[in-house]
Amino acid sequence: MEGYALARAYQRTEFTRATEPIDDTLETMVREGARRMLADALEEEVGAFLGRERHERGKPFRGYRNGHLPSRELTVGVSAVPVRVPRVAQVPAEVAPEGFHSQVVHRYERASASTQTLFARLYLEGLATGDFEPVFRELVGETTALSPTAIVRLKERWADEYKTWKQRSLVAHQYAYIWADGVYLGVGAEDDKSALLCVVGAREDGTKELLALELGYRESAESWKAVLRDLRDRGMSAPLLAVGDGGLGLWAALDEVYPRTKHQRCWNHRVLNVQDKLPKRLQPEARRQLRAMWTADTQAECERLRDAYVAQLREAGQGPAAETVLRDWADFVSFYHYPKEHWVHLRTSNPVESIFAGVRLRTNAAKRMRQREAALYLVFKVMERLSGNWRALNGGQNLMALVLEGCIFRDGIRNGLRKEEGPATVQSPDIAA
Repeated sequence: MEGYALARAYQRTEFTRATEPIDDTLETMVREGARRMLADALEEEVGAFLGRERHERGKPFRGYRNGHLPSRELTVGVSAVPVRVPRVAQVPAEVAPEGFHSQVVHRYERASASTQTLFARLYLEGLATGDFEPVFRELVGETTALSPTAIVRLKERWADEYKTWKQRSLVAHQYAYIWADGVYLGVGAEDDKSALLCVVGAREDGTKELLALELGYRESAESWKAVLRDLRDRGMSAPLLAVGDGGLGLWAALDEVYPRTKHQRCWNHRVLNVQDKLPKRLQPEARRQLRAMWTADTQAECERLRDAYVAQLREAGQGPAAETVLRDWADFVSFYHYPKEHWVHLRTSNPVESIFAGVRLRTNAAKRMRQREAALYLVFKVMERLSGNWRALNGGQNLMALVLEGCIFRDGIRNGLRKEEGPATVQSPDIAA
């Protein structure tokens, strides 16, 4: 009967039943029910604090009811519920030194914790700070406090979460491979020089983990050294293989901090480097030839294709492009000494590039960012969310265990030996220019 009476009461408004949408009626009923439940909860909380119900006397004295604080709206879900928090006066200091403060509705609270989490999620999904007001006014009414200051508070919380994440220990896991790259987001006063340096690692179970995300000056060796030293100091042992592009800073830093780690250069970047040396009409052929190399089943076949293409380039008078193909060749065929199932992950820096593709979709929607640190915390939260969708390495945990145990692979096939049991892995022969 109470529900029926409530529905009838709200039908007697300035809108007739014929013109009032049924959804508005249901929304009003839900909001009124939430308001009543919240009011009852606050009254019960005050009664428990004082040790007596309304109009009762009790000892010892713990204060008395003193009306309510001014009414305000509290956003819960997609509704703005009016709330009046009770006040308690003359609370003895031995009872509560700071007086009575509701634990149901906190001081100055304008939105529930779940609603604030929703705001943060939507902000990460692409809503810029100034977009919140017009969007949420449609959901929660005109009087709810939704402003850019809420996002400022979120960023402060993200900063604390980032600092905690950055200090965590890495001792508990082994990382066979790492991928490293830098991205320029175009924020801050020195947007052409500031880079976010990112390191992703493959754990012993084959899953990927974000290991480092740091601000650096371009992609200099000193910036990369600082990132790698931090990983080392937090307990990360030397990975077996590092994958990255042609930036010299990363490889110089690896040689100093993790000298035993092998290098694998990104083939996609090598394609771009070779194409830069060629006229436009020859660029599609360059991509086709290079792709045939890195998808060859054996290192010998890969180098046979390389020699044929280099000869073709030199015959066509494209000496600089030929030299680019040959440059640092040993670092482009390291993947042949690891399981064939992992080649798709190791031949390029796509694991990091694809991550940053998702990041750029978000940062492109927040062009108002002017501080590098704000961009750092935002990217960290975006990557934290995206990490749940990262693809694990093929072959699973058992194959990763063989790699970490030091088993030797030639042309992607395990020969049954471990490195300490058999001859050293065959290295690529020196290439005559």
